[in-house]
This record gives sequence, structure tokens and C-alpha cells, in this order.
Amino acid sequence: MQLALVHARYQLLEIIRIPVAIFGSAFFPAAAMIFFVVPFAGDDPVGATFATASMVTFSVMSANIFQYGVGVAEDRDQPWNPYTRTLPAGPAPRFAGRVLAGLALTYLSLIPVVVIGATLTAARISPAAFLLAVGTVAVISVPFTLMGLAIGYSLPSKAAIVVAQVVFLPLAFGGGLLSAPGEAPGFIETIAPFLPTRGAVELIWAAVGDYPIQPLSLVMLGVWVVLLATLAGWAYRRDDGRRFS
Repeated sequence: MQLALVHARYQLLEIIRIPVAIFGSAFFPAAAMIFFVVPFAGDDPVGATFATASMVTFSVMSANIFQYGVGVAEDRDQPWNPYTRTLPAGPAPRFAGRVLAGLALTYLSLIPVVVIGATLTAARISPAAFLLAVGTVAVISVPFTLMGLAIGYSLPSKAAIVVAQVVFLPLAFGGGLLSAPGEAPGFIETIAPFLPTRGAVELIWAAVGDYPIQPLSLVMLGVWVVLLATLAGWAYRRDDGRRFS
């Protein structure tokens, strides 16, 4: 655990030295709040609460896919990364440290969304629901962390940026993150339960309000976690075999 914290501190210091990296993760969800949520759902307490929860999911997805997908791919090009992979501690502390740092940055990227929702809309949430939502954020980060790791270990940095961008928007639209619960176009409602974004946002909706989670969305979220974990593990072993065997 001590080694994991050392790696997490290193990762955080490396990112904080380039503030624009944090700004990028927080900008798009905050901009979506200002341009779409505030004018169209800002006066409706229920609608604003669910919309803010959707933007929280949007931010979690953005932070993790880009942070891990692009960050890991770029790290693989640096001489420091091959060196750390030769150390006798093994890969576990590095993975744990990266995940801890990523989770900290994920929560940091949520601050503008939460502040906008609290000050510029009628969204309201009880302290207990807020704490539940904070814990749920860590849960829904899992599939997008694994997705980012799979991209980062599979592709070179230039390709990883493109794939992350291509994957991000379809998942956001297809999962119904830009629509109120039950109000997305028909074809979105049809495909949404099969995407990880839908299961993730339904968990957040349930945490902040009275929303019944659909069993299919939850089951498919679990399926995605298993598939992405398998893909990320395969990508890591493949990269390790190519570079160090």
C-alpha cells in the first residue's frame, strides 16, 4: 500500500504540473451544464437533479477514458515506464497508484459540475444521497478505467487519442447521458441498456433520486466490466511480452 501511495503521489504531481490536463477533464461537463442543463432544466428541481447526475457520469467517463487511454499510451513512450516495470515490486503498486491518482482527479473534475448544479439550478439533494452519490462515483469509474487501460496498453499515443475520442461521444449519446430519464429518442432507449454508460448513469440517478434501476442495464454493466477487465489484462500482457520478453 505504501508503494501504491508513492506511485499515486508521483502521478498526481506529474499531472498537476500541467494544469491544463485537469482543466480539460472538467471543461466539457461544466460547459454542457451551462449551455444545456441550466437554460432547459434549471428551474425544475427533479429534472435539474437528474441532469446534474448525468453530467457527473459524463465527467467520470471523460476523465477516466482520456486520462488512462491517452496517459498510459504516452507513458509507454517514456523511458521511466520501462524502468519501473523492471523493478522487483511487480506491477500491482503501479496499477494501484495509477487508479488512486485517477480517482482523485475524477473527483476533482466533478467540482465544477456540482458547483454549477448547486448554484445555478434548482437541483437539490439530501446529505445522505450526496454521500451515496460520492461512493457511487467510485463504482461507476471502474468500467471506464478499464476501458482507458485497454486503449492505453493496446495502442500508441497518437492512435489512442483518436480512439478515445471516437469511443467517447457515441457512448455518451447512446447511453442517454444527454437526455432526461425515459425521454431519449426511441432508438437511444433501445440500445442504451446494452452500453456501460447507461448502467453507470442509472446507478447515479438512483443515488440522487427516486429512479428504479433497470435489471438489464445493471447486468450489462457487469458484463462490460468483465469484458473490459479481460481486454485490459490481455493488452497489458501483450505489451509486456513485446517490450520485455
